[in-house]
Amino acid sequence: MFNKNIKLVLAGLIILWAFWQFFEGNIGNGIALILLAGIFVFLYFKNEMILLAFLRLRKQDFDGAKKWLDKIKNPESAFTKKQQGYYWYLHGLMLSQTNITQAEKYFKKAIRLGLSMDQDLAMAKLNLAGIAMTKRRKREATNLLAEAKKLDKHGMLKDQIKMMKQQMKKI
Repeated sequence: MFNKNIKLVLAGLIILWAFWQFFEGNIGNGIALILLAGIFVFLYFKNEMILLAFLRLRKQDFDGAKKWLDKIKNPESAFTKKQQGYYWYLHGLMLSQTNITQAEKYFKKAIRLGLSMDQDLAMAKLNLAGIAMTKRRKREATNLLAEAKKLDKHGMLKDQIKMMKQQMKKI
């Protein structure tokens, strides 16, 4: 894992090398180098460790995701704000099965830092609503469910929101 600033410096140097290749008449090499620089720019905005942890979570491998996240030593200096949000969001998802108090703290931190996709923000708010419901904070859970419903533009969480509203009626 490279530091975010090193990734930008590498991308800049590769782009300079690509322009030199264009100047020398090696158009194919220049295009390939621009594409290589694009990878470093992409990894500036989407950290490779977080991407690998997301892939592990898609396979329901919580231990593997935790292993990838544990390789990150100092997220405050190594990541942009949105990447920090996703770092804490992933930690919240993993801890939501075992330690809901800690998971609540991580989800709130992720929402405060920001998540780039509305769907992820809706999922974080839905998890927070579930935690608030288990702690008997019905008003907070209702507000979080309403926010999650607004953010869920594609209706992917519609069933979960509906089920949670039915469970809140029983409280």
